[in-house]
Amino acid sequence: MTKRRVSKAIKIGGVTIGGGAPISVQSMTKTDTRDARATIEQIKELAEYGCELIRVAVPDAEAADALVKIKRGIAIPLLADIHFDYRLALAALEAGVDGLRLNPGNIGEADKVKAVALAAKKRGVPIRIGVNAGSLPRTANRKLSVAERMVEAALEQVRLLESLDFDLIKVSLKAFDVPTTIEAYRSIAEKIPYPLHIGITESGLPRTGVIRSAVGIGTLLYMGIGDTIRVSLTAHPREEVIAGYEILKSLDLRQRGPVLVSCPTCGRAEVDIVELAQRVETELLKMDKPIKVAVMGCVVNGPGEAKDADVGIACGKGKAVLFRKGEKVRVVEEKDIFAALMWEVGRVK
Repeated sequence: MTKRRVSKAIKIGGVTIGGGAPISVQSMTKTDTRDARATIEQIKELAEYGCELIRVAVPDAEAADALVKIKRGIAIPLLADIHFDYRLALAALEAGVDGLRLNPGNIGEADKVKAVALAAKKRGVPIRIGVNAGSLPRTANRKLSVAERMVEAALEQVRLLESLDFDLIKVSLKAFDVPTTIEAYRSIAEKIPYPLHIGITESGLPRTGVIRSAVGIGTLLYMGIGDTIRVSLTAHPREEVIAGYEILKSLDLRQRGPVLVSCPTCGRAEVDIVELAQRVETELLKMDKPIKVAVMGCVVNGPGEAKDADVGIACGKGKAVLFRKGEKVRVVEEKDIFAALMWEVGRVK
């Protein structure tokens, strides 16, 4: 893995982004922001799954007004996502948000961006310059590649904010196309000192969206690029948070919650490993301790993987061997496998 890119540290609420701080996981609510109660409930649920920053859409003045109540009702930093109307950004700042996300392609004239920057500077609130391939400025040079246009759009906004002596900046350059996204981030990572929020935008439903996001985000992280991530899925946002941590865990960048090792199952298996692993996964999602759990189906790799885990099960015909910290604990009957495994998981400190 490439050494992580050094970036300037900024604070969003109580979370440090960049400067060598742990790569944070964030998400965006899927509720109507104007419904403050529903939005608060969803944010609290996401926080239980480990979401560290939350972004909400602010499409109109009513949504901006709701930010005050939402901010009071949650414990993690609140970011306002603003498009088109810069006055909504000003209202969000008045409401006390911890961060702003602006898209340079649709905010418009420089004086509007300046007004927001000056208000954010006064309050010490960072701004994410959020460039999306699908909403680049109309003035972008069509002779450049999409990735090059994304970088140019971001740099233009960076220069504008810097001209106002504003450096609480975070940048993202997202596209649905993974190679385009990687090209854009590689380019801008060499040109600016600011932290980068990475992700693959509009990646789709969980089955394909998680794969697309894991390839894009994982590649960038392996290259040392990225300070905070969001997995964008057409699904409940808890799936985004879960996927985000799985990506980080797969690269040993963060350890939050259990890691489940399970065999793909084959004709050698004499226990329904698919059903067992699904039950175990559901239970593990409720935990935040970083332990390794193995659910294995036969004698080929089963004992080895089970021994390597904090808690593991190696199944055979009608029975299974239960391991804890590499030591065989006992043999359990098939009907007791799930209960015995989860009991041992609960004992791990």
